[in-house]
Amino acid sequence: MAGATRPRTVGERVADADPSAGKALLVAAGALFWGWLVVSWVNRWLGGAIAPVGEPFVAPDAVESAFAAVPGLAAVAADAAFVVELSPVLAQGTWLTVVITGVSLVCGFFIAVPLAVARVYGRFSAWLSLGYTELLRGTPLLAQLFVLYYGLNLAASVPVSLSGVFPRDVVWVAILGFTLNGAAYQAEYIRGAVESVDEGQITAGRAIGLSKIESIYYVVLPQALRYAIPSWTNEFVYLIKYSSLAGFITVPELYYRANQVATDTFRYTAVFLILGAMYLALVLTASKFMERVDARVAIPGLGANRER
Repeated sequence: MAGATRPRTVGERVADADPSAGKALLVAAGALFWGWLVVSWVNRWLGGAIAPVGEPFVAPDAVESAFAAVPGLAAVAADAAFVVELSPVLAQGTWLTVVITGVSLVCGFFIAVPLAVARVYGRFSAWLSLGYTELLRGTPLLAQLFVLYYGLNLAASVPVSLSGVFPRDVVWVAILGFTLNGAAYQAEYIRGAVESVDEGQITAGRAIGLSKIESIYYVVLPQALRYAIPSWTNEFVYLIKYSSLAGFITVPELYYRANQVATDTFRYTAVFLILGAMYLALVLTASKFMERVDARVAIPGLGANRER
């Protein structure tokens, strides 16, 4: 028909949509997710001040009845009740996942920086750095954890001062394994960033009286570490997901606890869908956090996207 308007495609409707609505929804979902986690953790630390330890904040039966009373939601009422019943276990496992990821990432960073500097500016130390990074990156992380736990039995060697901090001493073994492995990957990210800094920066530093080490520390690294943030974010994301491997050496983190529930209930599909959503929420949080860090430390005019 002449003059009839063409139907708008899905892509056009999405392009014209107000992005603030989606952003607000994402922020609300994130606030709800982390609010539930923090309250769950505090409740556990306080010995059940809000709800008995190990019990959900809302009775699963009440949730099932509420969903069943709403037209169109009755079919998922039982699943909703199951999610609520599972929530204390997931919150408890997520705590260890967050701790293992955060501690391993920070400790690995302090190992990675010297490795990267040695690789770029060292002589004999460059070969040592190369050997370390290639060994740790070239062998499976799960195999490394098995060597540390089963082969070297490091869980039995945890100092008395550290024993009892976590539910099982094997958590320290997992942190050690992720730290050593993550340091190799972080070192490569930082090495690439260090090499992107013009060599003339070292010369300029020496010209004003700095030693080579001081020039690296005060001139090169402040720039290089900013360049490394996008790549370093990848390691953050990978480590969140790789932390699930700790469950194979009996660390009671998120994957380990979810797998136990799935084994006991035989509801593998439901449990692992929920588990995937949990990891997705953690990954999105890490990505957004690192975006904020990148924007916060950005120097106007330095780098390719510093106009923000």
